[in-house]
Amino acid sequence: MTTTFDGASPGDLAIMTRGLRKTYRSATGRRSVAVQGLDLDVPVGGVHGFLGPNGSGKTTSIRMLLGLIHADAGSMNVLGYEIPRQLPSVISRVGAIVEQPKFFPTISARRNLEILAKGIGAPDRAVAQVLEDVGLTERGKDLYKTYSLGMKQRLAIAATLLKDPDLLIFDEPTNGLDPAGIHEIRETMRSLGASGKTVLVSSHILSEVEHVADTVTIIGRGRTLAQGRVKDLLDAQSTTTVRVGVADPDGAERVLREGGLTVVREGATLNVTGADDPAEITRRLAHHELYVSELVAQRAGLEQFFLELTAGEGPGTSAGVPLPTHSSGQHAGPSAPPPPQAPSPNPYDRPTSTEGGEA
Repeated sequence: MTTTFDGASPGDLAIMTRGLRKTYRSATGRRSVAVQGLDLDVPVGGVHGFLGPNGSGKTTSIRMLLGLIHADAGSMNVLGYEIPRQLPSVISRVGAIVEQPKFFPTISARRNLEILAKGIGAPDRAVAQVLEDVGLTERGKDLYKTYSLGMKQRLAIAATLLKDPDLLIFDEPTNGLDPAGIHEIRETMRSLGASGKTVLVSSHILSEVEHVADTVTIIGRGRTLAQGRVKDLLDAQSTTTVRVGVADPDGAERVLREGGLTVVREGATLNVTGADDPAEITRRLAHHELYVSELVAQRAGLEQFFLELTAGEGPGTSAGVPLPTHSSGQHAGPSAPPPPQAPSPNPYDRPTSTEGGEA
């Protein structure tokens, strides 16, 4: 029996891959392994972060899931359908952004969506609904070229929603956005996940994913390093740092180091790791008549966990030491040809490269 995310059966998963592998060959014949034995489990419903350094295989994996490129080995299952054999049966239930979307700049956002909706057979009423879903109703009449980067990305997400898909796949949706734009996309993803849809979002910006993801898969050099619920991974793997304020930092540092704890000095403040409980620190210091004026436990976040886990996992580096893991579409981001044709909603209409690496 195939082991799955937290013991779930394949029917509980929106996406399941086993042993997924992809190798590219350059013009000179040099082979480069982009994905090697990837096991990816994405539970149904909510937001799932697909995380890894640039060049770790995220985009290649997504393109294989969408049938844009062929896998060399392994199996893929999307919404209960075997990919690529059953892709035509499920692609209408999938919306995805896998590259920079393009819209007509000199017409309104609403008109862009109307053209796309007609091209993919979505009902007219869908346009108003998806603009509302991404918070662009009041700006729907504005020309696309007047939109901020964050608004353009929200419009791209709106395009993926036109046929009300069950699964949404977004590849690095916050790339190039300012903090305001990142916040907009974060809120949109959170809302979509709360609505019952499954959202797979790839990223290397961990602090943003931590705010919205229910579950994550972390990969490095094309293989799974860890996956599970964010809280479970942090509770199991992260080290707690305790910020300690004390009148005699020199004496306190000496006592704590002698007790086997790790201490990083910041002026009169000590950042201490290695204690099973913050109370252990106060007991050690009090025993030497050193009394604490400040004690704050700071658990490492997902970003720190990610950095520790993927150390050495970037392109051209040796693999890091893997930590234990949990047992483990329709493309509506339009690509606009010259008018009067509508932006193409079909990912298979575009030629795709089979050489080189990926982000």
